[in-house]
Amino acid sequence: MNFAFVSGNPALDLAGTVGSRRDEPVDVLATPRDLERWVAQCDELPDRVTADLATFESALSLREAVYRLALDRVLDRPFDPGSLRIVNDMAAGPVPTIALSDAGLRRSGDLPAALSHLARSAVAVLADSDACLKECGRGRCTRIYLDRSRGARRTWCGMDECGNRVKAAAYRARRRASTTAEDPG
Repeated sequence: MNFAFVSGNPALDLAGTVGSRRDEPVDVLATPRDLERWVAQCDELPDRVTADLATFESALSLREAVYRLALDRVLDRPFDPGSLRIVNDMAAGPVPTIALSDAGLRRSGDLPAALSHLARSAVAVLADSDACLKECGRGRCTRIYLDRSRGARRTWCGMDECGNRVKAAAYRARRRASTTAEDPG
């Protein structure tokens, strides 16, 4: 499975691993193995980590805390204290190490270090008053993303998943409207 990394921040991407949160939630991190694959695909994290059940549950706790805090930020409401505590506690942990090699940047560390890095990424984006966080404009998508577009005019989390669906739906609606207008009878 290929995971979507379209939120502009790895902590927001982690929060985005549950889709359609308001309707029929779909969790793509159903098992510790799913989490291991997600971490391996995230460019900012070590390629190989092992997730035991306790660390997997910590990751899910971090994910929900990040989502809650990001939603608080989007809705301009005070941060949830319990979620703040989870993110801040995890941000205080060890972080992955980096090294330069002929192949480029190499990251290493265990899953707790990866979670600490994700928590620090959440702190950085949520504390940045200039960061423009938005919830995707496609009806069923609840992904929160960092809008870095010129004029902050982006309306959906990513083109491949949501943008294409929105554009296709708008095209079909225009076609139906023009067909109805041409055939009044």
